Amino acid sequence: MIYLVAFAAAAAVLLVAVYLIMGAVERSEVRDSLRALDSYQIAGVREQEMLAPATERILAPLADKVGNVGKKFTPVGYVESMSRKWVLAGSPASLAPERVLLYKGLGLLSLPLWIVLFWVLLGFQGILGLLIILVMWAVSFFSPEVLVERAMEARKARIARQLPDVLDLLVISVEAGLGFEQALDRTVDSIPGDLSDEFRRMLQEVRIGATRADALRALDGRTDVPELRSFILAMLQADTFGVSISRILKSQADELRVRRRFRIQEMAQKAPVKMLFPLVLCIFPSIFVVILGPAVIQVLDAFAGTST
Repeated sequence: MIYLVAFAAAAAVLLVAVYLIMGAVERSEVRDSLRALDSYQIAGVREQEMLAPATERILAPLADKVGNVGKKFTPVGYVESMSRKWVLAGSPASLAPERVLLYKGLGLLSLPLWIVLFWVLLGFQGILGLLIILVMWAVSFFSPEVLVERAMEARKARIARQLPDVLDLLVISVEAGLGFEQALDRTVDSIPGDLSDEFRRMLQEVRIGATRADALRALDGRTDVPELRSFILAMLQADTFGVSISRILKSQADELRVRRRFRIQEMAQKAPVKMLFPLVLCIFPSIFVVILGPAVIQVLDAFAGTST
């Protein structure tokens, strides 16, 4: 029992360390954007590193080293798959593949913690306690990967929603006489968001020597959004066959508007099916209690009167 409590305490310390690391990373993202405005005033690299909090300078490298060690015990191709999902999620520092592996390792080692918490302290024993412990253990192990998946899907949805507005402004800029790169530069400055950040990165790749086709293909690889892929393919075909870019952009903008309308209609048609489960599980039982409750009470009173 003493060893079990000690192991649980160690797991709790590790979980607290992970919490501190995640908090430090989230705060550092804001500080990095602020320090970028006046970083030229800092004398050297050491002064820049000392601006980071102690938790980030000490615990974050430790977490990265532990995650790198955990790569040796993962299945073949798992780290590459997580790296791909991390890129599609926008490369957030708190969900880097090394840290996801660290979080999953801590979740795997958290079984004694859940045993002590639910079985010993809270008194959930038997089949119910075993089920609760297994569920919490599974949640601790799989939740980091689920967070990456949700971040990836949320970023794809944001890009798909922003694309029609970006294309409309791009069409206006091109028809006003600007070139494609100049119009795209003006557009990303006017509409902030994940898609604008990706277009800005694409423009930087073109400026440092990459071809437009290669930059567009790299953009497709970093986003994996079907609507954006169709736009990229249309732009590649326009460059290959010499089609007017303004005509391609206008047709793509119209097509995306139609797709967004169809998507909204599809979501509206799915709403009644999604509402069925809350109605059956939450609303219908209360309605039955209100409607049938008095009748059931009268029937029970009638049976009680006849039995006496």
